Amino acid sequence: MSSILIDRLTADSGTLECSIRATSDLERFFTDESFRTDYDVPIAAVPDGVLAIPVLAQVCPVAWANGADIYVDEVDATFARALADVKTTLCEMHDFLDGGTLYARRTIDPEPEPSDGSGLLFTGGVDSTCSYVRHREESPTLISIRGWTITPSPDDDGKWDALRTRVSRFADDHDCETAFVESNMLSFLDHAMLLAHYKRHVDGGWYSSVGHGLGLLGLCAPMAYARGLTDLYVAATHWDGIDLEWGSRPDIDERVRWTGTRCHHDGYELTRQERLDVIADYVRSEEPTLRLQTCNDRMDGNCGECEKCYRTAVGLRLSGLEPADHGYPFAEGDYCRLRRSLERGEWVLGQDERHMWADIRERARDTDPATPAERAFFEWLAGVDLDDLISASEPPLTHRLLRAGARNAPPPVYNTVYPAWVAAKTGLQRVRSDR
Repeated sequence: MSSILIDRLTADSGTLECSIRATSDLERFFTDESFRTDYDVPIAAVPDGVLAIPVLAQVCPVAWANGADIYVDEVDATFARALADVKTTLCEMHDFLDGGTLYARRTIDPEPEPSDGSGLLFTGGVDSTCSYVRHREESPTLISIRGWTITPSPDDDGKWDALRTRVSRFADDHDCETAFVESNMLSFLDHAMLLAHYKRHVDGGWYSSVGHGLGLLGLCAPMAYARGLTDLYVAATHWDGIDLEWGSRPDIDERVRWTGTRCHHDGYELTRQERLDVIADYVRSEEPTLRLQTCNDRMDGNCGECEKCYRTAVGLRLSGLEPADHGYPFAEGDYCRLRRSLERGEWVLGQDERHMWADIRERARDTDPATPAERAFFEWLAGVDLDDLISASEPPLTHRLLRAGARNAPPPVYNTVYPAWVAAKTGLQRVRSDR
């Protein structure tokens, strides 16, 4: 029987660490690293059943993809029920998931200190900034996580420092606290092997399409318990009417909970353009110099040249704001460059980007263009087949062949070619996360 055992769970000051043992058929989905997460608040007094939540949130989807059972000494009873609910959603959404059973020696119902604090997963992008605006009266703790789009590698230290500096400055300016969480969840998991096996079933990567709603929220559990956060918000990427196989949706995130904390998928009733409208209203009424950070390539500002930067700049214009005033170098000539890049398939795009450009197209139809260049772009966008644009942005054949080979390779062979696979997949992950 396929199984995963959560083993040797320890908490020292703000560091959580544990190892896992998997049956031989599942070993390829894990590296030799122990699972580790660092918090900027002491967690030694947090019950073991809550400390187990972060690692369970990462390994359970892997187990469910293989019909495997999960074993743990102790787990928070509220979270155990949440896992059952999330498993139901994910198995209904992805037909390659088989499910599995969680076994625990003990379930606990701890009694955290009474509190009414809230937290918000925050990057400073469109979605999380909109959620801040909507909940600003709560002064939510702004939570930033390192481990997904910013990896634990020393090569990403500069990106993490830039994000910490920017979020800390935003928090100081808006009378909020911060929480910074650092985890190796995607180097503890063999994300490349997960991609090799399951990429053919999903539009994005493993974490974006399957794991990140449960995974990111679960990482916050010990910190939320220690800080007394009763509500935890994660900003929606998509919106009502978009039925994509995506790892963070209302029927996932709204079901995640543990003793003392409930999670909320925020802003799902708003399209991305409507979220920009919320931000625009806030800019005009309270903060005219607000800057957004959405770039796929930089954390210390926006490059102004990637698909996400262009998409955000056009959206800001449609909401009546000047992109250059809010962090996006954008001139009239960029409309031509944007169209050319989309037509040439220069970015790897998926169905979520298709829906976002369709949202922009709908708003553009009701907007009077401000310049001839803008008019020409809107006319082109109104007539272009967005499905053709997405199809033109398929990843190279070599990447697909590497994935196919890795699926069937024995672990020793896979380990030999792993560096080449990592190099091939790196550029495919940048556009698969929005917050």
